[in-house]
Amino acid sequence: MEQDIAYFVSFCIEQYKNAKGMTGQEAMTTLDRYGVLDYLEENFDVLHTQSHQWILEDIDEFINIRRKESSK
Repeated sequence: MEQDIAYFVSFCIEQYKNAKGMTGQEAMTTLDRYGVLDYLEENFDVLHTQSHQWILEDIDEFINIRRKESSK
């Protein structure tokens, strides 16, 4: 199961990086800053059944919520 989660998180990082035109380091920094990596890992059971487009939208929404929370 841990290996499945690791593959899934890697897939999400790669998809996010490509969708945003970022380097791997930029994507990792952004995803780590907002706790997305933990979110993906903790919610693997639900998220891995979704399309990559849905996951990218979910990541964007998650980051936007975290940005708003941190600006308060």
